[in-house]
Amino acid sequence: MFGYVRAIPDVLPEEEARRYEAVYCGLCMTLGVRYGWTARFILNYDFVFLALLLAPGETEACACRTCPARPWKKRACWTGGPALDAAADESVILTWWKLKDSLRDGRWWEKLAARTAMVFLKGHYRAAAELRPAFDRTVADCLDELHAMEEENLPSLDRPADTFARILQAAAIETQPAARSSATAQILYHVGRWIYLADAWDDRTEDAATGSYNPVLALFGPEPEAGQERLRETMRTSLGLARTALALVDWDVWEPLLDHILGAGLPAVEEAVFTGQWKQRKKTRRALGGQT
Repeated sequence: MFGYVRAIPDVLPEEEARRYEAVYCGLCMTLGVRYGWTARFILNYDFVFLALLLAPGETEACACRTCPARPWKKRACWTGGPALDAAADESVILTWWKLKDSLRDGRWWEKLAARTAMVFLKGHYRAAAELRPAFDRTVADCLDELHAMEEENLPSLDRPADTFARILQAAAIETQPAARSSATAQILYHVGRWIYLADAWDDRTEDAATGSYNPVLALFGPEPEAGQERLRETMRTSLGLARTALALVDWDVWEPLLDHILGAGLPAVEEAVFTGQWKQRKKTRRALGGQT
């Protein structure tokens, strides 16, 4: 959906980079198996992170698969069972509702693109929603809450960020031990809050030009740079709380990778967002047809 939650492959130890790529490829494979090849286009690093959080620590089985994007090369795919199934299902649901939101609030070309994409996704969404009805209801309800705040032009960072964070929090599924389920929900909540605020800052210029709601503009006015440090402080607080939740339980083989994403990946993305580099990277990835 946003693609902010990612590792820095260039600085990962080789073993951790291999694991990260295997989970990414495993989620791509799972989307294809459960929802057809077109669903692979919604592959997203944010949900790779979700799969890592949900991954059972005692299993790390991989299978070599032919990559659809590079059919001449086989890749190691993590066969993560319920973790990948949940990440794939929830990717489809969240993508559907984001497209619906674009139909309601987007510019004309965004509405056209959303309408076209929904034609291909409709059947997949229905299947995913049947499998994850509680998550589907939470997404719909929270997006309605966000829409009401947009209509009000609510001058608040916390309320809309909290509402979006509850969407990601609802993506957690029951795992063992129970303490891990609780930690996963807390991590997803705070990472969701961080994502919303990062995206608000990243989109402030476009939103100001189109008159779209943006909590940064609503709170700080047409020159939001004065509020930049306040925004970054609350984002860092959320990130710190996510790392605290991570430290509460044992994540087995996935712990170094999860700690890297929260401790190095997200801070690097934050810096890129606030220096304007992230927006340029997004344009480059889109031009090259890259995944978010």
